[in-house]
Parts: sequence; structure tokens; C-alpha cells
Amino acid sequence: MAKTRKETFAQFDSADYLRTESDIAAYLRACLDEAGDDPSFVVQALGTVARAKGMSGLARKTGLTREGLYKALSQDGNPSFGTVYRVIQALGLRLNVAR
Repeated sequence: MAKTRKETFAQFDSADYLRTESDIAAYLRACLDEAGDDPSFVVQALGTVARAKGMSGLARKTGLTREGLYKALSQDGNPSFGTVYRVIQALGLRLNVAR
């Protein structure tokens, strides 16, 4: 009887694939399209981008703690708009409004 190999897989993390500014922009556009009326989805997407860019550096740029950023940008986080805006700016992104 042959032994059955048990396959193991690493957990998928979108942050691993956000290597360029174009990747990040496309990812955030797709998340905004998918979010519907769920702002936590957008916050979580920002958290993914933050992890891709490096939380420690982002924490320094925003003046927030690394732990605070992880918490605010998590699935259960509920950051203020000020925090979200500081993260957007620290990531070098711009917030645009279109009709």
C-alpha cells in the first residue's frame, strides 16, 4: 500500500503580490468596486497594502504605532477617517472623487 502524502499550503495573502504601484492601484480599485456599502472591506484592503509596503515605515510616516495600525486596518478595526486619510497619504496615494 502506497503512503499518501499530505499536502500543505501557505495561507494566501494578497500583500505578497502587491509589488508595484500599478499592482496596488489596481488592487484598491478592484476592492472599491467590490466593497459595495461595506467600508470595513476598504479598510481591510488598505491594511493589505500597508503590509505590502511595510507596517513599520508606515507607522513612522503616520505617527501611529505599528500595533495601532494593525488593529485599525484589520477586519475588526474601526479607524477614524483621519487615520484612514493619514494612511492614504503615507502610502503616497491620493483620494479622488468622481461622478
